[in-house]
Amino acid sequence: MLLTSLLGLAGLLGLVHASPVDIPASAWPNGPLVTSGRWIHDASGNNVTYAGANWPGAADTMLPEGLQYQSVDAIVAKLKSVGMNAIRLTYAIQMIDEIYANNGKDVTIQDALTKALGDANGQKVLKQILTNNPTFTATTTRLELFDAVAAACARQQIYVHLDNHISSAEWCCSTTDGNAWWGDTDFDVANWVRGISYMAKHGAKWPNLVSMSLRNEPRSPDDKGAAATASKKTYNWQGWYKYVRQGTDAIHAANPDVLIFLSGLGYDTDLSAVTKGSALSPGSDKFALSDFSGYSDKIVLELHNYQNSATSCSSLESGLTNAGFSAMTGASSLQIPVVMTEFGFMMDTSTYKGVYASCLASFLPRIHAGWTIWVLSGSYYIRSGKQDFDETWGLLNHDWSAWRSPAYVTNQLEPMIKASLGA
Repeated sequence: MLLTSLLGLAGLLGLVHASPVDIPASAWPNGPLVTSGRWIHDASGNNVTYAGANWPGAADTMLPEGLQYQSVDAIVAKLKSVGMNAIRLTYAIQMIDEIYANNGKDVTIQDALTKALGDANGQKVLKQILTNNPTFTATTTRLELFDAVAAACARQQIYVHLDNHISSAEWCCSTTDGNAWWGDTDFDVANWVRGISYMAKHGAKWPNLVSMSLRNEPRSPDDKGAAATASKKTYNWQGWYKYVRQGTDAIHAANPDVLIFLSGLGYDTDLSAVTKGSALSPGSDKFALSDFSGYSDKIVLELHNYQNSATSCSSLESGLTNAGFSAMTGASSLQIPVVMTEFGFMMDTSTYKGVYASCLASFLPRIHAGWTIWVLSGSYYIRSGKQDFDETWGLLNHDWSAWRSPAYVTNQLEPMIKASLGA
């Protein structure tokens, strides 16, 4: 009891960086998680840092990727083998829209695959999925696959972060895809609120669902049409705050246990107005945690970065600090956790040695910032119209059986995970 109390106090003071050995395995995930200043804490007051990967499930099939090549358990075991403790699992609002349109009944994986891949290829991939995952059947639903991923992660003590990646199920993202900003052509605000609420309620049965995002990569809505034109008028910090508060209220009402991640402007590369306390233009209001009444200890910021052409680590770090990571330092008036939920690069034998990858591998653990790398996928069922698309940025190879770049995993990824988790 004394040890637990001391660990909790040290965690509150930010003096310890918790690893899985700090609490009994039976207590995991020891939630709900909360924030305290710049830290995320578990129920015992230990610091929690995410060190994980993105697992896409928001594209055309609306299924978690890779199951035609490996079992859910085998994929999760790969994550666990290098010490990762989190996944960012993406989904599309279209999946929930279709459930509502079908009187509350979800689509089967057979129908989902046939619709996205055609009858012949859909049946082929279905057979592969069922062979690798014999507990599934053709009538297993899309959400039941999400349930299976969450359950496998729970067995391996891996946190699940649910990410609303897009509204219409497709490869993301562009300013002209109709999904860029609230009210855009395919980004219906009411359906979005309904969808994130639905997933918050559905995921409440997953003991390891610890956080959810509001929306992936808000960006300028530049497609043509009346909806996009009207939407573009609200593409500013004032509009952002309006929709953010609407979304956070919805998620918290549906599931008060989860942390809620807020993405910034410009494809989630800029949260400077939030962290610097600037006026949320064109209005005069400023971001305040007190505006999230009753759940101010559930708010987390997230940023993305893909500056692969970076030539200076100091310049990259300075840019990230200005973009929002200043909130992780004592110099900031706003103390709040910031997690890098997307960064990534080509998985080959040399790219990871460059300025960009090596700088982030040092910077993020040093400031105790959580992260989820893009991307786990070695391939996709379909991406931008091409079936069985090979993902050269994927941690795993095409058939998800091994690391695409063992050199990166050994020389940079595993040390980064250990440094981040304090192991």
